[in-house]
Amino acid sequence: MNKNRVLLITGASSGIGAATARLAVENGYRVVLASRSYDKITAIEHELGTEHASAIPCDVAEWESQEKLIGKTLDRFGRIDAVFANAGFSKGSPFFGGENRPEEWREMVLVNVFGAAATARLTLPELVKTKGHFLITGSVVGRITSVRNLYSATKWAVTGMAQAIRNEMAGTGVRVTLVEPGVVDTPFWNHLKKPGTPELQAEDVASAVLYALSQPPHVDVNEIIIRPAGQPH
Repeated sequence: MNKNRVLLITGASSGIGAATARLAVENGYRVVLASRSYDKITAIEHELGTEHASAIPCDVAEWESQEKLIGKTLDRFGRIDAVFANAGFSKGSPFFGGENRPEEWREMVLVNVFGAAATARLTLPELVKTKGHFLITGSVVGRITSVRNLYSATKWAVTGMAQAIRNEMAGTGVRVTLVEPGVVDTPFWNHLKKPGTPELQAEDVASAVLYALSQPPHVDVNEIIIRPAGQPH
């Protein structure tokens, strides 16, 4: 069923993105692996096989880099059926206390917010052609008030972005899904979680992504909130 379908994944070098790529290939997709970490996505490409995967370097914070990503994807596979805008990161700079780190904040907003928006803007025209699926990684802290840092605010932005995109795409046949994980056992969370914190595996989130993708065309799974059992917030 998914033999010729193409899934583009940003932030594909590790964690949720890499796990989703592996599971998607198992389910018959061809995948495009996009990341700034070219060595890592090249290794995953070799693992999955070049007939199933294509590694393309991309910095989602740069519009021109994403334009090249889309162009190379179409050159390689000729179509885009699904997009998982998964690239994002967190820096721990608080609003009060500690040293000022404005460059950290700027980069985080560019990757988490501008990058996701640019991915949507550049891929949605292709998804309209295939009546495809746009998925985006939010977070539980994009639904609750977090004292952690600006990261939470960027994920609130992603929550609003997903809703706005879904509204715009109504009637086009394009489905939109916001995936909102809690704590996941990935390098992303290493500097944030406390010892003993319940956590998901990256494969758990990948399964949620494939669940949304696997629904019939008339079913649009708009939001998936997925927490590890025992995570209170």
